Amino acid sequence: MTGQYVLDLRDVGEAQVAVVGGKAANLGELARVEGVRVPPGFCLTTAAFQRILSDAPALDDQLDRLSRVAPGDRTAIAGLSAEVRRTIEETPIPGDLAEEVTAALAERGEAAYAVRSSATAEDMPTASFAGQQDTYLNVVGPSSVLEHARRCWASLFTERAVIYRLRNGFDHRKVHMAVVVQQMVFPQASGILFTADPVSGNRRVATVDAGFGLGEALVSGLVNPDVYRVRDGAIVDRMIAAKQRSIEAAPDGGTRTTEIDPRRQEQPALTDVQVVDLVRLARRIEAHFGRPQDIEWCLSGDGFAIVQSRPITTLFPVPESGDEENRVYLSTGHQQMMTDAMKPLGISIWKLTAMATFHEAGARLFVDVTRQLAAPATRAGFLDLIGRGDPLFRDALETLIARGFVREAPDPQPAAAPPRREVAPIATNPAIVAELIARSRASLAALKRGIAGKTGPALFEYLTEAFAEHKRVLTDPLSMQAIMAGMQATWWLNDHLREWLGEKNAADTLTLSAPDNITSEMGLALLDVADAIRPYPEVVAFLEGVADDGFLEELPKLAGGAEARDAIEDYLGKYGMRCAGEIDITRPRWSERPTTLVPLILDNIRLFEPGAATRRFEEGRRAAEKKRQEVLERLRSLPGGDQKAEEIVRMIERLRTFTGYREYPKYDIVSRYFVYKQALLAEAERLVAGGLLAEKEDIFYLTFDELRTGRPDAGLIRRRNEEFRSYQALTPPRVLTSEGEVLDGAYRRDDAPAGALVGLPVSAGVVEGRARVIHDMAEADLEAGDILVTAYTDPSWSPLFVAIAGLVTEVGGQMTHGAVIAREFGLPAVVGVAGATRSIADGQRIRVHGSDGYVEILPSA
Repeated sequence: MTGQYVLDLRDVGEAQVAVVGGKAANLGELARVEGVRVPPGFCLTTAAFQRILSDAPALDDQLDRLSRVAPGDRTAIAGLSAEVRRTIEETPIPGDLAEEVTAALAERGEAAYAVRSSATAEDMPTASFAGQQDTYLNVVGPSSVLEHARRCWASLFTERAVIYRLRNGFDHRKVHMAVVVQQMVFPQASGILFTADPVSGNRRVATVDAGFGLGEALVSGLVNPDVYRVRDGAIVDRMIAAKQRSIEAAPDGGTRTTEIDPRRQEQPALTDVQVVDLVRLARRIEAHFGRPQDIEWCLSGDGFAIVQSRPITTLFPVPESGDEENRVYLSTGHQQMMTDAMKPLGISIWKLTAMATFHEAGARLFVDVTRQLAAPATRAGFLDLIGRGDPLFRDALETLIARGFVREAPDPQPAAAPPRREVAPIATNPAIVAELIARSRASLAALKRGIAGKTGPALFEYLTEAFAEHKRVLTDPLSMQAIMAGMQATWWLNDHLREWLGEKNAADTLTLSAPDNITSEMGLALLDVADAIRPYPEVVAFLEGVADDGFLEELPKLAGGAEARDAIEDYLGKYGMRCAGEIDITRPRWSERPTTLVPLILDNIRLFEPGAATRRFEEGRRAAEKKRQEVLERLRSLPGGDQKAEEIVRMIERLRTFTGYREYPKYDIVSRYFVYKQALLAEAERLVAGGLLAEKEDIFYLTFDELRTGRPDAGLIRRRNEEFRSYQALTPPRVLTSEGEVLDGAYRRDDAPAGALVGLPVSAGVVEGRARVIHDMAEADLEAGDILVTAYTDPSWSPLFVAIAGLVTEVGGQMTHGAVIAREFGLPAVVGVAGATRSIADGQRIRVHGSDGYVEILPSA
């Protein structure tokens, strides 16, 4: 029977999600898969739900209030969501709707039913909403079916469902609820099957959880299930649990918990043959939907029934390799200190301007390193280079090599020599750095002149040429030699001073206040901005209340405001192209969102005296010189010490000549990116004016080539926007395989105290202080002696470094920007501390061991 409110499950599919919801649409699709048995039933469409909403006018105001609640306000959410549920549950079911349901049940005869929610934002590829709404089993009779349908409608507004929608950006009014009414299966066994391992992400490994009776016993956690892992049609691991209870259908409707006969408790719920057959069936379902599935199944008689299949939305996507060979990918985000999702335009511009070939997955970038690992001639040197930067990368790669995942296949081309650890062939001459910076500035100035006034095809043709120049500047051999000279000097000094003097990370102090470091200069320059504003109390008071990015226009109205505006604008003129996550061209720059800097300026005014920038630099320079003298004195007292001292003198000079330049190429990249972005946004404004684009920021969801066509696809922009939101919730791994397995590596160390958080030591010293867990620079509120704890720091965070006493990050390596600047400012720092922002609470006292690479959480006073 089909009516206004009822559709048979056989008549629905994925094209009707808006009418029947995700669960019903998937069940309809499942029924079309050859060999898959789906219990028959029907669906109460979203029209029935909307009818109930229209009969309850009080819901309008309730939903308005619920939409304005912050996702973290659990008290308000609990109260308002209960109010909405109560309104729905008290609204009478219209007679014509009840008649359709009664007729549909009568057509199917006497039976018990499962009544299950099916929301329109449920079981989607980008958001599963698993467990957010309700299911009722063994429901008997029309009045009971209708009552449980009403409970399903109300369950759209459970506290957990409301919070999930708020956090994932779903509008409460745009999510509707359908209800599946499906004939009950009374199984001897049931459970859940994932066609990809939900822990490792491996797409070739399926996991099966199985128990006796109805699957609710497993879902509710009442019993531990039998667990099987199946790879390539064979069981590779099994764990048979003692299953003491099961949930069974009660004679009068509903369910009941029963005790399992002790003689059966440790018997497997499935035979091995049944497990393999079930996985084979699941692979057929996975192939139909085109993505890994989370499947609920029942074993009844001698066959399996499938009662639900939804996409697994927590898996990190796999890059498309285009071949069958095992591939290994390294996360670019972990190397660039920016693990957030990137928008399509940002990804495409990075690919077009970068020196390597990148692969995309989950809105992040990865590099394929299979060839380097497969060829024995390059493997050792590659692992050595990677391990020096981040030992977690190396550990993850060595884990794959030990397993035999990477097949040894020497490169047919002559193998590249392993990276050499001695210094690069370049003279120690500050004029080289000056020349490189002058070259970059000249090229940037030419870019700005050349792009001015260009629009349409001429703009995109010019940008294509500009991208080629971008790569030429980045791959300048002299620039690469200068960068490597600074890095290798750091490694050489640390290795030799540890060997000769037992000094750990001695280069950290020798690096202090090295010249030509554009990133540390940026942090110190903001202290000068604070000096320009500090004398004007009216300006300071005004800045404390700033919330609008147009505040610079208001400053001249205040005493000293013109001076304050000029100081900020001068700063933005040199550094305004920077921002958090700056490798993504779509991220808002400081020049576009100057309010980001206001908390940092106010902290600098409060925490420092005038002239702090000059003092900080001089203090660092003197500390470096003092360390130099100390090291040389100690060396000269050793056998052969004079010769060692001469070598150290040359290498310290080399370190201080080149280590600061390490930061300049990134500054050049983001400077160019801002020029590209301004030109592309101007083009977007023309598209908006011509009615071809709704908003100029919509171009962020297009690639460069798609934008170049001049015919933006509104539907594509909308889909990309939804995909991006789903990708934001994913955490990228350090290492990812073509099978989907994620690896983050581990520290193979036993030298840290029990309970300490272990990481990578990148800047020497020990400091104790209050932890400030900060995810957004604009939320910084620091006191003297605070230790910054965050997920990652790219160069844009350096203005914060002048005000903190230490640094802890979840992501980072020995030569990443945060580590370089921590050493430059003399901050004890430990990076690569897994889960640091979750393990350390804001305000806790911690002790950072920057020389030994661990963090202690101290007892509260």
